[in-house]
Amino acid sequence: MAKSGLASRLYRGEAGLDIIGRRKVWFAVAGALILFALLSFGLRGFHLGIEFAGGNSFQIPASVGTLEQTEDKVEGALGAAGDGARVVTTQKVGGTGGDFYEVRTTQLSAEQANAVKVELADEFGIGAEQISGNQVSEAWGSQVTSRALLGLVIFIAVVMVYLILRFEWRMAVAAVSSLIMNLVLTAGVYSLVGFEVTPSTVIGFLTILGFALYDVVVVFDKVQENTRGITANNNQTYGEAANLAINQSLMRSLNTSVVALLPVGGLLFIGAGLLGAGTLKDLGLVLFVGMAVAFLTSILLATPLLVLLKNYEPRIQAHNKRVLARRGAIARGEVAPKGESRAAESADEPVDAEAAALAGAAPKVGARPAAKRSTGARGGRPAGGGGNRPGGGKRR
Repeated sequence: MAKSGLASRLYRGEAGLDIIGRRKVWFAVAGALILFALLSFGLRGFHLGIEFAGGNSFQIPASVGTLEQTEDKVEGALGAAGDGARVVTTQKVGGTGGDFYEVRTTQLSAEQANAVKVELADEFGIGAEQISGNQVSEAWGSQVTSRALLGLVIFIAVVMVYLILRFEWRMAVAAVSSLIMNLVLTAGVYSLVGFEVTPSTVIGFLTILGFALYDVVVVFDKVQENTRGITANNNQTYGEAANLAINQSLMRSLNTSVVALLPVGGLLFIGAGLLGAGTLKDLGLVLFVGMAVAFLTSILLATPLLVLLKNYEPRIQAHNKRVLARRGAIARGEVAPKGESRAAESADEPVDAEAAALAGAAPKVGARPAAKRSTGARGGRPAGGGGNRPGGGKRR
C-alpha cells in the first residue's frame, strides 16, 4: 500500500514534525531576526506620515500629467519656498470628483503653503482654487502616537489576564512573548520596505495582534488537552505531549492562515500594486506580514517557549526524569514494556484445572439460567416413576 502524503498525515496529526526538539534552532533564528529588526530601526528608522510627524498635503487634479511629473513640479515649488522643504510621499487617489494626486510634504508655514499653491497653479496652468491643501501639526501626531501606545499596552494587559485565567501564567508569558515578537518582526519589515506609517498602520498592528492571539490559543488549547494529568503516565514527557499537540493542530492553523492571507494579499498586491490604490498599501502590508508571522511564531516560538518554562517546574522536572529513567531501564533490559510484561506473566502462570473448569462452566453474561433437574429423573417424571399411583407400584 502506498504511503500517504505529507498533507494527509498533517490532517491526521501524524506528520511527526519535531518542533519542540529543535527549539534551540528556533530561538536562535528568532534572536537573529530581532537583532536584524532592531538594527533596521536604528539605521533606517520609520517613514512617518504627516499624521505622526506633522506636515502639509496638497491635492492636485490628475489631469495635469503623470505622477512623476507632478512630483517633480512640487519639488521645484518647494525649493522656491526655501527652508529645506521636501516631498515626503506622492500617490494617486480616487474620489467622487475624479482622480487626484495627493502630495505630502514636510511642515510648511501658512505663507509657504500659499506660495506653493500659487506656484503649482502657474506650473500646471490651472486655477489656484483647484488645488486644495491641508496642514497637520506635529503636536496632533504626538497625541496619536501616545494613544496608539496606550491602546497597545491595554491590549497586552487584557491578553495577559485572559490567558492566566484561561490557562496559566506560563502560557500567558509564552503567548505575550510571541505577540511582541510578531510586532517587532512586522515593524522590522515595515522599516526595511520604507512604507509610510499612518493611522491605518496602527489599526493593522492591533488587528494582527488579535489574529496572533487566536493562533496561539488554538495551539495552547490542544497542549492543555494533551498534558492534562500527564504526571500519572510515565510514557511521555511534557515536551513530547506538546510536540504532539503542535502536529495535531498544525493543519488547522495553516488552513486558517492561508484563508486569511488570500484576501489580504489581494488587498496588497492587486489593490495597491496593480490598481494603484495607494491608501491600501500601508494597511495591506502590515496585515499580510503580521498574519504570516503570527502563524510562524505560534508554532515555532510560543509552544517551545512554553515547554522551556514548564521544564523549570519541579513537578514536570520530576515527571520527565521518571520517563527518561524508565526508558533507560527498558533499553538495558531491566524492565519490560507494559504490554510485553503482561504477556509474559500470562505465559508463565500455571493453569489451575479446577479454576478453568469452573470458568468454563460459568454462564455467559445475559444467558438465561438452565432448568433445574432432579438427579434421578427420567423423561421429566419424578424419581420413583409411579405416575399417579400411590407408592409408585408397577403397572400390570
